Amino acid sequence: MDVWTSKRSSAVSALPALPLAPLPEEKSVEIRRLLDGLEPAALWWLSGYAAALAAHADGTARIPAVPAAREPAAQERLTVLYGSQTGNSRRLAEKLARDAEGAGLAVRLVRADAYTQRELKNERHLAIVISTQGDGDPPDDARGFVEFLAGKRAPQLPELKYTVLALGDSSYPQFCAIGRKLDARLAELGATRLVALAEADLDLETVAAPWLERALAAAREALKAGTPRAATVTPLRAVAPSHASEWTRERPFAAELLVNQRITARDGTRDVRHLELSLEGSGLAYEPGDALGVWPTNPPQLVEAVLEALHLDGGAAVALAGETHSLRDWLLARRELTKLARPFVAAHAAQARAADLNRLLAPDRASELGALLQGHQVIDLLRAHPAEWPAEEFVAALRPLTPRLYSIASSRKAVGDEVHLTVARLEYETFGHAHVGAASAFLAAREDGASVPVFLESNERFRLPRDGARDVIMIGPGTGVAPFRGFAQERASVGARGRNWLFFGNPYFDRDFLYQLEWQAALKDGSLHRLDLAFSRDQPQKIYVQDRLRERGRELYDWLENGAHLYVCGDATRMAKDVHAALVDLVAEHGGREREQAVEYVDALQQQGRYARDVY
Repeated sequence: MDVWTSKRSSAVSALPALPLAPLPEEKSVEIRRLLDGLEPAALWWLSGYAAALAAHADGTARIPAVPAAREPAAQERLTVLYGSQTGNSRRLAEKLARDAEGAGLAVRLVRADAYTQRELKNERHLAIVISTQGDGDPPDDARGFVEFLAGKRAPQLPELKYTVLALGDSSYPQFCAIGRKLDARLAELGATRLVALAEADLDLETVAAPWLERALAAAREALKAGTPRAATVTPLRAVAPSHASEWTRERPFAAELLVNQRITARDGTRDVRHLELSLEGSGLAYEPGDALGVWPTNPPQLVEAVLEALHLDGGAAVALAGETHSLRDWLLARRELTKLARPFVAAHAAQARAADLNRLLAPDRASELGALLQGHQVIDLLRAHPAEWPAEEFVAALRPLTPRLYSIASSRKAVGDEVHLTVARLEYETFGHAHVGAASAFLAAREDGASVPVFLESNERFRLPRDGARDVIMIGPGTGVAPFRGFAQERASVGARGRNWLFFGNPYFDRDFLYQLEWQAALKDGSLHRLDLAFSRDQPQKIYVQDRLRERGRELYDWLENGAHLYVCGDATRMAKDVHAALVDLVAEHGGREREQAVEYVDALQQQGRYARDVY
């Protein structure tokens, strides 16, 4: 079935086109070029400036100079800098900045890649919120800042007071590594901690909330804030409140499941599902490139296996942090069971008196611990190292269940009040037992008409170019193709004149070619201009998307030289790194550059917003 052109999708009429602007074509093109890549705050400021011009124009007046607003001196303000891959750091940084403004402080909020590095030597009060990705990597928008601070050009900072909130995932051995490095490096450069480093796991609020309070109190004391006053910087969000704001991570929308269809062969390597969910009546609005958050419940059979391993009664009442639920309910909907984290390993090692397990926590055993965390679930640890756990202590030792984010695979212009997902059901057998992923199993088991708790997560760094004449290169193997389905729908709906080139890969052509009919139809109607495929196991020598990139290096480099935007979505630990290396190689080869120059070229693409990644 061609799900893009299904009856459901075709029945939804496209949103009305915007009225033609009263501008000459050359002015429209110039304006789109100038606006390309600007942050929302800058766009809102420009809209207000333009409106003021219109209100006072007499038809002959020249454009006045932009009035110079007094920028608070570095010693008078708090700078809040963030690096974010999925939006959590950005959201927390925005909250700190809002609270600081409300407390009467002069505050500046800035994303790490928009921060002018030479300003650092003049900073006096700095708060950093930053996440760690994969195996100890910085988020894409903070790479330049992290490298600068670690390098020889970083200045001495004896007058700087700072604090760092590090975000991470303790199921990885390099937990909060980037935040720790920045905190240590700033101290090494002579800066003084305003508030001690805080390290937040996936249950962010337990650490982030008290850090936000301490950071604000320390900033107020350092800056001697007076009574609350009007903001001295551009507002963080100029968007008017909407119905969409009612539905959040903490208060998700109950979306009706319309379609749950397997789109890989029954004998395929993976069970991949195409899901269509209704957002009707929610007011939720997304853009291609955004993510949908899904709150899952753990597989009931996994919960029963945990109860059996611990010899505990699932019906027993357990009270924790002001909430009382049955033990079974805690494990079904409130605690993480499919992801193993270091704190639980430490707690269980003590409970089981397992010396061999405890030894893995030593600093020199990081690789072995990493293998344990990535290859085991909670049930595996309980079976391998039996222990008696009181129900309350066991629940307290587990991490809270967290939502999963999925790249949205649709454009609202094509599907209306729906949102589509591409989800691979995680299932494997190890240690003699079947294992599944929490969210993918939850979604795969939903039937049409079922309710799914969802919320939107904006991803402003993964956006199509505003100029529809720009070419677009999309690299998305496996379910990484999801956002590019939305990109293609969006570009076709708005009549974008730029070319679209997709690189897709999976193990087998005849089993795993996701959305095959859609891509073939897009090639036929001209909405997709090029399609390069890499099916790794269809021949003796494995071929991956990075190999296709190298094969098409000359043409790909020409597209980049002519202003194309390049996007990568998928696995962060291997694919994204291999693709990045291939990009550097082809720029060096076909651009006639030394490797260091090729690295700078690719880095510049990222800084310009022309190379964006949605990796996980």
